[in-house]
Amino acid sequence: MRIAVGADHAGYELKEKIKFHLERLGYAVDDCGTVSSDSCDYPDFAHAVACRVASGEDQRGILICGSGIGMAIAANKTPGVRAANISSEYEARMSREHNDLNVLTMGARILAEGQAMAIVDVWLHTQFAGGRHQQRLNKLAALESPKPLTEAEPA
Repeated sequence: MRIAVGADHAGYELKEKIKFHLERLGYAVDDCGTVSSDSCDYPDFAHAVACRVASGEDQRGILICGSGIGMAIAANKTPGVRAANISSEYEARMSREHNDLNVLTMGARILAEGQAMAIVDVWLHTQFAGGRHQQRLNKLAALESPKPLTEAEPA
């Protein structure tokens, strides 16, 4: 599995540790930046990772900023991406089982390194349950290109 990683300045150090962890586990990692803790804009890195996941170049993505919130918002602007800010192992498991989450976001100023690594491990090793959850994903995908309202439909 190929995994794209990205971070802004606040998430840089944790991204580097996660990247090392992933490589040690045998994953192919594409680092989309940033390359230092110098101030930068999170949407740039969220977009780079999201595009790689949406195109299929990478199967999953991991994004880190100070809170994880901005990265999730930015990544979700890309059709085909299902990103969420995860702060517990339970959320990591449910995000994969029920939502087939393909981009994990986390807050470097919220999580300790050990917590972040545990979340990554659960998220990587949990499979999508399919079944009734697939029909919900189909509905989410349909929202990415909604049909225009007709005059008979309320706004």
